[in-house]
Amino acid sequence: MAYTPFLLFIASAIAQQIGTNTPEVHPSLPSERCTIAGGCKPANTSIVIDANFRWLHNVGGYTNCVVNDVFNKTICTDAESCTKACAVEGVDYPGMGLKTTGNAVTMNLFVTKDGKIQKSSPRIYLYDEAVEGYAKFSLLNKEFAFDVDTSKAGCGVNGALYLSEMSLNGHKDATNVAGAKYGVGYCDAQCPKQNWLMGRVSFGTSNGANFAGKGSCCNEMDIWEANSAAMTYTPHPCNVTGPYACSEPDCGNAPGGKNKLRSVCDKDGCEINAYRNGVQSFYGKGKTIDSAKPFTVVTQFVTVDNKDSGALKEIRRLYVQDGKVHQEAKATAKGLEDVNSMTDGYCAKQKSLFGGGASAPNTFATQGGLKTMGEAVGRGMVLAMAIWDDAGGSMHWMDSTIPENAAPGTPGAARGPCPVTGGKPAQILAEQPNAQVTFSKIRSGEIGSTYKA
Repeated sequence: MAYTPFLLFIASAIAQQIGTNTPEVHPSLPSERCTIAGGCKPANTSIVIDANFRWLHNVGGYTNCVVNDVFNKTICTDAESCTKACAVEGVDYPGMGLKTTGNAVTMNLFVTKDGKIQKSSPRIYLYDEAVEGYAKFSLLNKEFAFDVDTSKAGCGVNGALYLSEMSLNGHKDATNVAGAKYGVGYCDAQCPKQNWLMGRVSFGTSNGANFAGKGSCCNEMDIWEANSAAMTYTPHPCNVTGPYACSEPDCGNAPGGKNKLRSVCDKDGCEINAYRNGVQSFYGKGKTIDSAKPFTVVTQFVTVDNKDSGALKEIRRLYVQDGKVHQEAKATAKGLEDVNSMTDGYCAKQKSLFGGGASAPNTFATQGGLKTMGEAVGRGMVLAMAIWDDAGGSMHWMDSTIPENAAPGTPGAARGPCPVTGGKPAQILAEQPNAQVTFSKIRSGEIGSTYKA
């Protein structure tokens, strides 16, 4: 489940000109592409922060184009004037809680500014300097691997690494000169409201902000959402190809979940969470996969014919820690016994078990299931990384004991060991001011090429 960012310093970027106050210098984050025969070869990649985290001001000046999510009408009166009059700036990456060292990036939930701890909660993308666009990951019949350290991310924090079917150049063209270099073009299966839609400003007057309330939908593969207590991975297929500008009911974001089942995307997705599947000893500090120290995560996208062009039939997961390979935990929850990989059959059972029973809608299947997810994976997706807390749900959907002390296998069984009273942003600020996650050694390639026992 991706998130809508909390904006620390500025309101959302809405224009396509480029500012000149802060040079945009992408911190290097080398990745690797691997084959069994040739090993892993380095790629000249870096990170770029999302456009929504950037200062937007009048061209040649210092006046904000948006204040408190409301247009500055002296600068922006319509889409055309905003595009011409406003410039999006480069970013001070360390000041946004981001630090790269070698092939590792550390993301901090909070930063200190003017002597005060403030939320940063950055979202970044992997950028390919060779093509001047987002790095492309086409993973059918391939695997994706990375190392992760979640030891400093406690309950309520989510260090996420996922794939989104964004435009590889950020919709860059003659009227959108910022493009991917400035983090433009975000979309995901939650269809978040975006000021950039298809690389254009979409202007509206609803409450004086948010440009007609459009959402930005696309296929999303959540490879990793986790803290030191719990973790999950979840594909979210959509019945649209690439970024799609939605209105209700297609967005599925009406209050109270009114249009959730009418969305073009499966918002809940199909998840594998070992704790929820009954194996509570598998992941966490001191457990089989010990989150007190780093480890490797490998996700394999297996096709029906073991070819790059085949339909996706299964997603497999394994972990490597201290030189030992661990397969995903085999579920013990009733109805899922011994299953440890994701198939359409597993997803149907998982939706029935945790989603309200056999009569409940299987939105994963109706939005195309693994076949649709695989088609997006085959076309190529963009790698996003984020750290965030959850003001709306306290991250209980990922890590808490809701319902408290539920037996494995019951509808809504506990996702993790975190207390139902925890996870609130104010608590996290007070208790985890140094919350962070580190991703490193990002690599992809032929199945079996990215890791060693």
